[in-house]
Amino acid sequence: MQRLAEGGKKPMRSIIARPFSSGIPAVTDRLNRRSHIITAGVQRSPNRAMLRAVGFGDHDFDKPIVGIANGHSTMNPCNAGIGSLVERATVALKAAGAMPQMFGFPTVTDGIAMGTEGMKYSLVSREVIADAIETATQSQSMDGVLGIGGCDKNMPGNMLAFLRMNVPAIFCYGGTIKPGKWKGQDLNIVSAFEAVGAYSAGKMSKEDYDGIERNACPCFGACGGMYTANTMSSAIETMGLSLPYSSTMANVDEDKSDSIADSAAALVNAIKLNLRPRDICTRAAFENAIAVVMATGGSTNSVLHLLAMASAAEVPLTIDDFQRIRDKTPVLCDMKPSGKYLAVDLHKAGGIPQVMKILLVHGLLDGACMTMTGKTVAENLKDVPAEPPAGQDVIHPFDKPMYRQGHLAILKGNLATEGGVAKIAGLKQHHITGPARVFESEEDCLAAILDHRINSGDVIVIRYEGPKGGPGMREMLAPTSALVGEGHADDVGLITDGRFSGGTWGMVVGHVAPEAYVGGTIALVHEGDSITIDADQRLLQVNVPDAELAKRRAAWKQPAPRYTRGVMGKYARLVGTSSKGAVTDLA
Repeated sequence: MQRLAEGGKKPMRSIIARPFSSGIPAVTDRLNRRSHIITAGVQRSPNRAMLRAVGFGDHDFDKPIVGIANGHSTMNPCNAGIGSLVERATVALKAAGAMPQMFGFPTVTDGIAMGTEGMKYSLVSREVIADAIETATQSQSMDGVLGIGGCDKNMPGNMLAFLRMNVPAIFCYGGTIKPGKWKGQDLNIVSAFEAVGAYSAGKMSKEDYDGIERNACPCFGACGGMYTANTMSSAIETMGLSLPYSSTMANVDEDKSDSIADSAAALVNAIKLNLRPRDICTRAAFENAIAVVMATGGSTNSVLHLLAMASAAEVPLTIDDFQRIRDKTPVLCDMKPSGKYLAVDLHKAGGIPQVMKILLVHGLLDGACMTMTGKTVAENLKDVPAEPPAGQDVIHPFDKPMYRQGHLAILKGNLATEGGVAKIAGLKQHHITGPARVFESEEDCLAAILDHRINSGDVIVIRYEGPKGGPGMREMLAPTSALVGEGHADDVGLITDGRFSGGTWGMVVGHVAPEAYVGGTIALVHEGDSITIDADQRLLQVNVPDAELAKRRAAWKQPAPRYTRGVMGKYARLVGTSSKGAVTDLA
């Protein structure tokens, strides 16, 4: 494998283990079944007639049919650049001997929905995407799926479908955004959210506030830091269901389009070899992904999504595995939101393969895991240097990490008997004890912050925002960014049964489970109660006697559901606890 070139361009075909060929034989059960259907007596004519109408010729019926599941949408920069990638995938699949069939899935624009009722649909969309891909693929007996997505839930949504169906599949990230610029400063979408708090606190001029908003997002691509989109693309690359180097490329750069073509060729080869997602996404592969999430400073949402993906793959994985891997994995990358750099900077420094190689040589990665290249992780990393490149400080050497332990801590206590997720990178202190400031919704909390009613030492509680209670487990980027903008990243705590954006940082704990709506202790907290957040002791507790909590529990009544019909009503009835991934298809 040749060294990553300046700017991140990488010819991927050189690392595919076996040659491709056109006219792939019908080697999978699905292809055999479909071939039988379209050639069996009287069924032959109507089936072929339907396919001829969408471009099949006489010689195409024995080729594998590959779905191109994609989230192209002009609603957001994350997905607006996917259309041209679909076109490249179509051409590449045909060149590799397959017949592509394109279909779409919906996407939610988190950055636009943030702080509104619409954000409740974000996590729900993960399940909708998975269901849509499963429905299209299974109903048409497709022989493989190439998924292309850009926004946060596109990636785990694709992976849930792939792992449920277990047909040959590959995920292609739509690519990250490049930084915006204002007065010589690099910008990203979180810059705009944090500017709200800074301007509200009188720490920023109107000129700078407007300049940041107008320049934060200069082109197509997903949010640029190690937020949820780039975290999940990195995790999927680590697991081997995306090609090496593909997770940190910019959407608008040529190497992203080239990577799509290489992915199409790799998928057709996987169909020939009958290489399926569950052959790749093993327990060891999930542990590899967790290690890379820790090493790169990834999003809290990775905990939720990797647990859900493991459930779909029927791989045993628990929230406690994240803590176990965190204890032995250092943070190697200086990435936003708490650090300095964006995904494009990580790409230039060697990308995810460079991070993986450092972990591999220090015994923190399983190199025997199979990948979509047809090679193992160790074989893919064979020619990657054991040390990061000189002259850059995006990726730190193993013996000089950003932090000695991972940045995602799993906290437990009487407020979170199933666990909560804290992101502690960049904090001066890891513990706080203070009076509870209780809010029944994100909007009420944000109003209090912007009205300067939150004081140093307070611990904010935002509840009834969990999977069932929200429903949909909204991300709290608006209030957490406002706290940072006002200078309260270290001296105000915040806990919630909702989620956080990958752009969130500060003294915050999310995914608190059990959630308030099902009677979790977070529902019993009163204004002014003493709450302790201690990431070093991994403790989250309300300092109230057990007898008093029991009295409050006896008086508590579950509130009426906020939605009873439609997709939100169905979701609220089906969704499980966040500590198991908030999935909807468990018995």
